[in-house]
Amino acid sequence: MKTAIITGITGQDGAYLSTLLLKNDYKVIGLVRNDQPNLTGLDYLKIKEHVEIVKCNLLDIEQTETVLKKYSPDEIYNLAAQSSVSISFEQPIATFQFNTLSVFNLLESIKTINRSIRFYQASSSEMCGKVNQLPITEDSVLHPLSPYATSKVAAHFTCTNYRESYGMYIACGILFNHESYLRSNGFFVKKVIRESIQLHLGNKTHLEVGNIDIKRDFGYSPLYVEAMYKMLQQETPADYLVCSGESISLRKIIYYVFSVLGISNDKCVVNPKLYRPNEIENIYGDNAKAKRELDWKYDYNFYQVLDLLIAEEQANLNK
Repeated sequence: MKTAIITGITGQDGAYLSTLLLKNDYKVIGLVRNDQPNLTGLDYLKIKEHVEIVKCNLLDIEQTETVLKKYSPDEIYNLAAQSSVSISFEQPIATFQFNTLSVFNLLESIKTINRSIRFYQASSSEMCGKVNQLPITEDSVLHPLSPYATSKVAAHFTCTNYRESYGMYIACGILFNHESYLRSNGFFVKKVIRESIQLHLGNKTHLEVGNIDIKRDFGYSPLYVEAMYKMLQQETPADYLVCSGESISLRKIIYYVFSVLGISNDKCVVNPKLYRPNEIENIYGDNAKAKRELDWKYDYNFYQVLDLLIAEEQANLNK
């Protein structure tokens, strides 16, 4: 039986990845920051009792080394991050410190203890920022437009440096936006669906949003974690874009959700105060490498994903 450590186990990807690993007969260790972690995702997927939860401060290299020595993992999936772009503008230093130092501590621990451990780093499409050409590929120029994106670029190149300098097995998944029912409430699609349902029920009068004319490449988290897993099963480590291959405007997402729920489009109210200081206008990626080398299969369009999310949100409305 293989052992996998997942940092960021409380997020949507951590929960779905845990399910996938358990199905493949792994022992799963989930790292959390505090004594009272939010494990609702694991609970919802009915796997909480099958994942060993361990408290570890990834900013403390001694704690990180202790965990690796104790559990001797075959694979580590690093999903932990301050991942909110908006919060990163409010807390740029804390965002950069955690998103970079935690990666250094994990990689240094692997280098010291066991260089055969395979490491997955959750990189981000936000790294691309001010794109010079679409679609984004693994070779695109990186021009980050937020503190979060800057921190992810630093962590990404740190992984590249360790892979090339020490021969370590490190794969970076450059994931574009991906959603699920387990997405945190503060993220755009989750917020739109939840608040639109309340509009439909008569509990709200409008949906207040920021800039909704930007476009993003959206996908479905339960299928994106399959690509993460496949990256660590290859003979040679590499970096891969994980995306749908097309973009959709936030406005179209809102209007589609409204149409499904029978809500008038004039219930969407744009508030310029909610605009970010800097914004990517349009971004989408090319997933050809992941499909070809990982045999990763993905053919959803985002309207299909939205149908799944709306139905699951409504099914769990009173739970």
